[in-house]
Amino acid sequence: MAGMLDGRVVIVTGGGRGIGRAHCLELARHRATVVVNDVGAGLRGETVRESPAEEVAREVERLGGTAMADSTSVTDWAGMGRLVERVTGEFGRLDGVVNNAGILRDGMVATLREEDVDHVLAVHLKGTFALSHHACAYWRAEAKAGRTSGGRIVNTTSGAGLAGNVGQSVYGAAKAGIANLTMVTAMEAARYGVTANAISPIAYTRMTAGNAMAGHKETDGWDPMDPANSSPVVAWLVSQESGWLTGAVLRVDGGAVYRMQPWSVLDGHCAAGGERLAAEEIDAGLRRVFGVAPGGLASLAGR
Repeated sequence: MAGMLDGRVVIVTGGGRGIGRAHCLELARHRATVVVNDVGAGLRGETVRESPAEEVAREVERLGGTAMADSTSVTDWAGMGRLVERVTGEFGRLDGVVNNAGILRDGMVATLREEDVDHVLAVHLKGTFALSHHACAYWRAEAKAGRTSGGRIVNTTSGAGLAGNVGQSVYGAAKAGIANLTMVTAMEAARYGVTANAISPIAYTRMTAGNAMAGHKETDGWDPMDPANSSPVVAWLVSQESGWLTGAVLRVDGGAVYRMQPWSVLDGHCAAGGERLAAEEIDAGLRRVFGVAPGGLASLAGR
């Protein structure tokens, strides 16, 4: 389907490595103009001397595509505004943003430092919010001017955000926040023709290097943990064809895409009385709901 993104301009944050780089190259194959945003930080957000955005932009150009490199931090609220202005000024439009930038500072709730919490939330959650805010403001203004934008937002969540994971308290909280932000953005932006969806990719990257499943290789010519596996989904999500879908979280596992369901009430799992609840009734009622005998323990963590 080469050419499905012909003429569309897309910003990819964290586009210099891993999944982000794969997204940029896939978008270029479909003839999108790709803005590669990457501050060049290390895994924990530390400053390094590399400039991966420039290298990926050159890769895109070697594929015959058009690219722009940018090193603005996604945590810079005003900087993300300037990036949107620069892109729309140079190319005359902005069609999609892929919020992919992230860092990892794992640790237990009881041991994480405040600076770790602040930094992870800033890159993942604030960073996603910042670029989405400025892109939506641009698309809203376009709609008010009578121009249909067809804007697309693709956010990146994870299994840690959807189901939790020991040692990834702040990372999981940030990713859960991104899933919710995706749904709210979809609700609000629909009025001016913008969609917002999220992917939850299962892949081998520098963030998953310690995972026992990471790097598992198949013998039939492709790797189900390849970071590039989710990129075709991203390409479709930023295309005009995906305009019917918004507010979704899609789990991408190898060659399969799963629809994830948000929090919902379980049928038949209700502790209720005919009148206002009394604190003395709660224990017995919730034990029935969770199927826990007196003296037993219910832990849903990880389920």
